Amino acid sequence: QVQLVESGGGLVQAGGSLRLSCAPSGRTVSSYGMGWFRQAPGKEREFVASITRSGGMTYVADSVKGRFTISRDNAKNTVNLQMNSLKREDTAVYYCAADRDYPSFNYKLYDYWGQGTQVTVSS
Repeated sequence: QVQLVESGGGLVQAGGSLRLSCAPSGRTVSSYGMGWFRQAPGKEREFVASITRSGGMTYVADSVKGRFTISRDNAKNTVNLQMNSLKREDTAVYYCAADRDYPSFNYKLYDYWGQGTQVTVSS
């Protein structure tokens, strides 16, 4: 069983930035394809960004393209989500997920999940 530990959420004003990090407990992050998803109240969990095991391919949702960046830091054994120019509609619980194969856009295909971290963007 892999435990994913997220950090970095919080309250920020619109236009501000936050950086989320995710670390797999006891495992090497490069062993997994990794993804970030988010879920706002009353809405389905949605894809935000993903990165392959090698880090050679990244994907971001159209809604965050140009504002969010996903990256790996193998030295720190983390996957990070840099969020800039935040908008109120980015408010949600953000989840880190790990896939033993290729990271999908579909949250149902991931093998492991973090507990989630709240991101709140105020106007």
